[in-house]
Amino acid sequence: MVTQHLDKPLHHLAIIMDGNGRWATQQHLSRIQGHAEGAKRVYEITEAMKGYGIKNLSLFAFSTENWKRSPSEIKGLFTLLNQFAKQYAKTLIENKVRLLISGELTSLPKNTQTLLAKVISDTAMFKDYTLNICINYGGQDDILHATKTIATQVKNGTLALEDITSSLFASHLYTQDMPPVDLLIRTSGEQRLSNFLLYQLAYAELYFTDVYWPAFTKDQLDIAIQSFYSRHRRFGSIQ
Repeated sequence: MVTQHLDKPLHHLAIIMDGNGRWATQQHLSRIQGHAEGAKRVYEITEAMKGYGIKNLSLFAFSTENWKRSPSEIKGLFTLLNQFAKQYAKTLIENKVRLLISGELTSLPKNTQTLLAKVISDTAMFKDYTLNICINYGGQDDILHATKTIATQVKNGTLALEDITSSLFASHLYTQDMPPVDLLIRTSGEQRLSNFLLYQLAYAELYFTDVYWPAFTKDQLDIAIQSFYSRHRRFGSIQ
């Protein structure tokens, strides 16, 4: 396993978990079976967080555009999410990992909202490690939501215009106090951001792989992280 390079810390890893359906088609399985296999990778990668020295992990689970999928597939996705909330809560608590959900949750099934709210509450005291699952999330909506919140505060006189800084703006995003993304991984061969964490990805390194998410093992993650450490991050400088 690749370990942290002190001169190139990887504080925040984000993953677009793409290719469940195409993997399932290759295996002659249903799309829901593909999502179920992909969920297993979520467990494995989340378990590996501490071993890699990664304190913040963001996973794109369900976008605002995913509502266009078939009702049966959407139902299956939320069934898997409910299972995650029920079965994995104890592990998160034992590992002292905070669960954060980014996205507009009021449109989700009521039982899903209730299950997630309990895990969020039960893990809220943990500060060292954060698992951020993006559900009903869109990067543009995230920015718009933060902008409206800040504008309302200025209008009400609770915030002065000159007090608006990049750090204050970031604190109003769904990701709250999480640091900017250092490395984005997208599986399945697609090479686009798909409206994911647009503000947070400003200086992220991007890693694209043809491997479908259900086949993305910890060995594949090792390769991606090693690629990150091999790069020279300039952040706009010429050094």
